[in-house]
Amino acid sequence: MIPRYSRPEMTAIWSPDARFRIWFEIEAHATTALAEIGVVPKEAAATVWEKGRDAVFDVARIDEIERVTKHDVIAFLTHLAEIVGPEARFVHQGMTSSDVLDTCLNVQLARAADLLIADIDGLLAALKRRAFEHKLTPTIGRSHGIHAEPVTFGLKLAQAYAEFERNRARLVAAKAEIATCAISGAVGTFANIDPRVEEYVAAQMGLTVEPVSTQVIPRDRHAMFFAVLGVVASSIERLAIEVRHLQRTEVLEAEEYFSEGQKGSSAMPHKRNPVLTENLTGLARMVRAYALPAMENVALWHERDISHSSVERMIGPDATITLDFALARLTGVIDKLLVYPEQMQRNLDRLGGLVHSQRVLLALTQAGVSREDAYRLVQRNAMPVWRGEGDFLTLLQADREVTAALKPEAIAECFDLGYHLKHVDTIFRRVFGSEA
Repeated sequence: MIPRYSRPEMTAIWSPDARFRIWFEIEAHATTALAEIGVVPKEAAATVWEKGRDAVFDVARIDEIERVTKHDVIAFLTHLAEIVGPEARFVHQGMTSSDVLDTCLNVQLARAADLLIADIDGLLAALKRRAFEHKLTPTIGRSHGIHAEPVTFGLKLAQAYAEFERNRARLVAAKAEIATCAISGAVGTFANIDPRVEEYVAAQMGLTVEPVSTQVIPRDRHAMFFAVLGVVASSIERLAIEVRHLQRTEVLEAEEYFSEGQKGSSAMPHKRNPVLTENLTGLARMVRAYALPAMENVALWHERDISHSSVERMIGPDATITLDFALARLTGVIDKLLVYPEQMQRNLDRLGGLVHSQRVLLALTQAGVSREDAYRLVQRNAMPVWRGEGDFLTLLQADREVTAALKPEAIAECFDLGYHLKHVDTIFRRVFGSEA
């Protein structure tokens, strides 16, 4: 992943140093377990830990060995033997490369999931704070991009909060799905290694045992994990696009924070562009793109092949690093979002009261007018207002067919903005619980 869209804590999970450290821990824990059941000397296991625990693995040296062996795990084991000495012959007893590689990948993905869950917690806190801040800030709701009926800006943010709460639960489930360990040897039969070794390594690495691993951990788990990342990315894009639309000049109900000294355009000094949310839209596309190859990795040949390997070396770091960056960026956008209630009110009033058309329609039906006639009467008065020819309330009160069913004051009551906000508390309680 390019540094521009990377944060250090997530990037560190995927560094060669971190990977080789995890490989060592897997191998050392397995050697300890083998010693406990009497397969290798306990002194050898102790030496592996003693010499390897604080060792600095030489990435350049491992790469040098791999250029000859053409095998990354063998290159690592060769280097480990250079550090540990003769007792290294007891390392990797009965194991196969996938035991190390697959278990390591799942450790990395589980650790990445922890960071992503923490990212969502930060975003949820920002959404909650801003939702309560604008709980009763009226704004226009839009369907098909067209003015519909009043909502509040707090409800928009509460919807996003509820969506990201679901995403948090999905990530927790995805971590549980991916956090499995396989130390089962060639073709997964435990022919040369005791299943107790797998149980020990799993416990030490914070994983659970993979029930049937063939020679690899089944890739449906990984497909689910990356699919969840894609769903989270889609939620990021949904909220980013909302901000982008609200920042359009013709709308301008909210906009990204514009810092001192920031420039919006190299050509036009007046520009304040939604660059952060546009960037988030692009990053979301990339994270979603990684889900498909993860799904295609599910269909491996027989007990194993490595067609999945090159894919995962790319999508593992890139998807998690990108999503981590995107969640942090979105949190910043929401935290510092500039909100303009006065402009929201101006936009609410822009259509001369047409946003209350449904309430007039319902009032007419409740007064005995058929729905078809009520719709005709309301639409007949609405269309001139749509064209900028008058005020909706005035036209309705001047329409004899309308006033034959509704008194002018009853028509005016239909234009009460508060009517649309009477259940905001109910919705907030559903989203935020007793705090609302």
